[in-house]
Amino acid sequence: MGYDEATVERVRNLLPERSDVVEKRIVGGGLGFMVDGSLCCGVSSRGLTVRVGRDEMDEALSLPHARPLAFGGRTTKAFVVVEPVGYGTDDALRSWVERGLRAVAALG
Repeated sequence: MGYDEATVERVRNLLPERSDVVEKRIVGGGLGFMVDGSLCCGVSSRGLTVRVGRDEMDEALSLPHARPLAFGGRTTKAFVVVEPVGYGTDDALRSWVERGLRAVAALG
């Protein structure tokens, strides 16, 4: 398994009221949470991947323990990876998941 099951459960507990959430495998062996057909966030061996959107990328990267999501030496322009210490508390995880939900909602 390429992700922390306890973190997956914590994310699930933040999304129980939503009928538009689908869990899917993501690149790298993680588990992603699709909201209204778009990746909101995911849990992998890297940590928590969160869609923040291009407009919020700089702000997200200014927060502790966040870095751009990179594949093959290239960084994405709309996703960050948060190290586990950055979402260790329930409030911190909730804040990151809410960022992901806002970014998905902004997609229209």
